[in-house]
Amino acid sequence: MEKTPLGRTGMDVTRVGAGAFAMGGAHWSHAWGEQDDDDSVAALRYAVEQGVNWIDTAAIYGHGHSEEIVARALRDLPAGDRPYVFTKCGIVWDELDWRAEECNVADPASLRQQIESSLRRLGTDHLDLYQVHWPPTDGTLIDDYWGTLLDLKQQGKVRAVGLSNHSVAQLEHAEALGHVDTLQPPFSMIHREAAGDLLPWCHAHNTGVIVYSPMQAGLLTGAFTAERAAALPLNDWRSRAADFNGDGLRRNLDLASGLVRVARRLGLPPGALAVAWTLAFPGVTAAIVGSRRPDQIDGWIGAADLRLGESELAEIAQLITATGAGLGPVSPMAAG
Repeated sequence: MEKTPLGRTGMDVTRVGAGAFAMGGAHWSHAWGEQDDDDSVAALRYAVEQGVNWIDTAAIYGHGHSEEIVARALRDLPAGDRPYVFTKCGIVWDELDWRAEECNVADPASLRQQIESSLRRLGTDHLDLYQVHWPPTDGTLIDDYWGTLLDLKQQGKVRAVGLSNHSVAQLEHAEALGHVDTLQPPFSMIHREAAGDLLPWCHAHNTGVIVYSPMQAGLLTGAFTAERAAALPLNDWRSRAADFNGDGLRRNLDLASGLVRVARRLGLPPGALAVAWTLAFPGVTAAIVGSRRPDQIDGWIGAADLRLGESELAEIAQLITATGAGLGPVSPMAAG
């Protein structure tokens, strides 16, 4: 599978990576409902067998459970076959009550405790990439939390450090302290805002970009329906999200239906087309794609080597405009 440099990190990554968000299980605020851990392990191993060379997880996913699943999936792999493991910090939870609200905490002492917990769950003594998940709400300044990550990098606990869900202004501030190796923003045909400012900034600063939710939590796979959305259980975060309800859902499903027609004509799975669309934007290094079973991976893994031409991109741009789904530039040509 083709690989590309992840910014200035020295790591070459496949253009798609395996996301372990849903593998966290049901007992946390943004769960996808009940998950089968054996299926999760099998999915990660299958992705690696197909050539995917990195896995994205986070401490908050299932309050550490996702990291434990990643460790279980990789435990028996020879060192030469192990993929890179990327995880995130900056959100803490109540160990005694999983229903309690999680908090965005990034003070230096907490971050140092968080990385030790992640290292233990992942069964390793270092991380390939460590990112601050969200800007903190505990009053910690960028100077302090970004400075802490730079210290962890210097100490050899992490190979690269980055930010997730941060603005251009925050990136600029952090960059003045030390290079931002990576950014992890949301990006899909529905949530396109990053193409207006974040992607151009990262492209200009040689900051690697790994986008998340390129299939918009399943909406762009071609398998989602209004009936399925209405039947989502309460312990699935999508049941409460605007993208899965009301007019937003209607527009998104109109876009998904149009995408299915384009994909069929091109002989592609709709999910692969949705992922490949994100990879067509300058500045995007790779995309995180989640799966909960091995068979789901076959629906998107072809995006890694798929290059969309101007005619396909123009057709998708017209489709996005016609349906009114989402916000942001509708094609790489229209991006900032």
